[in-house]
Amino acid sequence: MPFFDPERAPSGALHAAATERNREPILEVLRRVLPAEGLVLEIASGTGQHVAYFARALPALKWQPSDPSAPHRDSIRAWVRAAAVENVAEPVALDVESWPWPVPRADAILNINMIHIAPWSAAVALFQGASHVLPAGGALFLYGPFKRGGAHTAESNQRFDERLRGEDPRWGVRDLEEVAAVAAQSGFEAPEIVAMPANNLSLIFRLRVRSPLPSAGEG
Repeated sequence: MPFFDPERAPSGALHAAATERNREPILEVLRRVLPAEGLVLEIASGTGQHVAYFARALPALKWQPSDPSAPHRDSIRAWVRAAAVENVAEPVALDVESWPWPVPRADAILNINMIHIAPWSAAVALFQGASHVLPAGGALFLYGPFKRGGAHTAESNQRFDERLRGEDPRWGVRDLEEVAAVAAQSGFEAPEIVAMPANNLSLIFRLRVRSPLPSAGEG
């Protein structure tokens, strides 16, 4: 498909080269863990390359992209237009730490490469918000690099972590056990862990019991 050529991007779109490398392995997991139909909320959609690709591959699902960045939302629109898919909603501005979220219900949530490029409070807010938005049994899918037992799983991940922390001390590759503990506090089961290329992991968290919606201003 020409609009996914690594050397090209649609007019008005941003391009992340890693998306072409990881989209197929991620899609393989999503085919298995997402519901057959319903609404998938993608949090931190970034360039929009993923949601456009997944929407074409999984047309029975409705996709709701989101990103707090206006330039990213413009890029999402450009990729969706280029993909010529009709099952993707208009991207919304969503900051996981600002409640209420603009999407009050979703059958599944997708979050790729966010929690290591954000303060730890964003990871906590992601699980708290997802516990109000997902149904019981709903999946929250995370993808990215993770430490295990406090240690990096590859030298490349350690270098990446050092670079992230050099850019912003609040960022960094997260420890899988700490992420799972925060998830448990918000009512999620222990994650299914899927090894991915380039020393990344897919984590699939299932919500045990849906939390009641808090009022505006509550976290």
